[in-house]
Amino acid sequence: MQGYGTNVRGLGESRRLKDVARKHALLPLRIFLGVTFIYAGLDKLTDSSFFRASGTGSIGETMHAVRDSSAIPALVDLALKSPGAFGYAIAIGELAVGLGTLFGLWARLAALGGALISLSLWLTVSWQVTPYYFGNDLAYLMAWLPLVLGGAAAFSADALLASRRRRIR
Repeated sequence: MQGYGTNVRGLGESRRLKDVARKHALLPLRIFLGVTFIYAGLDKLTDSSFFRASGTGSIGETMHAVRDSSAIPALVDLALKSPGAFGYAIAIGELAVGLGTLFGLWARLAALGGALISLSLWLTVSWQVTPYYFGNDLAYLMAWLPLVLGGAAAFSADALLASRRRRIR
């Protein structure tokens, strides 16, 4: 029966393993979303055509293309008033969210920002994709929610700061 965790020593090791797994469960998600959003932000910031009001690959062209099929055309209209500024806001937001998530600094706030970016992209750019599960923005939105709820318990600036606060008290 030792292999099934029924002895005292095996049961204790199993609990420790579960505690470690629970503490680190969101780490792969944090790494994936953090790296992905950093890459997305940098990709936009290094693409000069992205910030233009028109032309191939521009934010303006994308917004014009999805305006009539979006769930919230008013949001698209707002973006079209200043496509370049909107493009910079998205790119810098993605970069800030990615860095905060990857390093676990204000992790819940960063995850909330990532969820809001994903929600806005789903309701505008990905809304017309059918079937809905082909659009990736909804999946990103759902991926952010565990991080909004759970934060960054391990290998994070938040955990480091919390432990320093506990030592000071």
